[in-house]
Amino acid sequence: MDAIEANNLRKTFGPVIAVDDVSITLPQGGIFGFLGPNGAGKTTVIRMLTGVLIPDAGSVRILGTDVNKDPLTAKLKMGVIPENGTVYSDLTAEQNILITAKFYGMDRASREERAGEILARLGLEERKNDLVRTFSKGMRQRISIACAIVHSPPVLILDEPTTGLDVYSRRLVIDTVRHMNREGSTVLLTTHNIEEANALCSMISIVNKGRIVATGSPEKLKKTFDTSRYVEISFDQPVGHELFKAPGITRTESWGDKWRVYTDDPDRAVKYLASLAERDHLTIVSIATSNPTLEEAFVRLTEGV
Repeated sequence: MDAIEANNLRKTFGPVIAVDDVSITLPQGGIFGFLGPNGAGKTTVIRMLTGVLIPDAGSVRILGTDVNKDPLTAKLKMGVIPENGTVYSDLTAEQNILITAKFYGMDRASREERAGEILARLGLEERKNDLVRTFSKGMRQRISIACAIVHSPPVLILDEPTTGLDVYSRRLVIDTVRHMNREGSTVLLTTHNIEEANALCSMISIVNKGRIVATGSPEKLKKTFDTSRYVEISFDQPVGHELFKAPGITRTESWGDKWRVYTDDPDRAVKYLASLAERDHLTIVSIATSNPTLEEAFVRLTEGV
């Protein structure tokens, strides 16, 4: 049985087609990414998967339960962190977790034990009796996550969970996602942070203009555009674009005190740059070749589609 099975989802808002024939099948046990530019339809898909929106066409099953026909049973199988948090500002951190656990039918002893465990994991134990309205954005997001995972859901759905967070909060969120996955939760997340998706996800779907344009492992998607490799180099003194004109070099970009030299033949480019440095009496401060990047695949898959 798959964790999430969505077939031929379609949703329009007036004349705008937000989601156009999207199908997703997620087997149990992985961390899956859903990437796309702003307005691509990611959040609309998430809202249909979680039963917030009813699709104009198509169906969604969570561990075999039809979300539209039996929404309560389906939602009990999910933990959801929506794009905008749903914590109660006038309750304390601990009260938010306890009341959410009660909604999921957990007994009092289990609620209190689980709340203490999660507060400690998310670094909020010392603030458990403070009202959430006094919390920073990062701390509020940690409470949202605490509420989503309090019942150890078999399916965890997160809509851009780290957007706008400080480094510490972001790391806690990522560590918690990994921990939940190790404990058995299947995770689906949307994110704008491509490297985050690359580090976390075993499979990724890229969506653009309401349609899925590619699905695969991060490495498979990277290799889709293997020609987009570059050599990153810095010299001990400033140089200009004109120095990098040579066969096999497709373009160059300035990156701070470094240059990225894009090429379909990194070996040839490195040898050229070394000879260039020797010719012009330049010292190479640093040099590195890249592997294909998920960012480049993302840009190529979504531009002009």
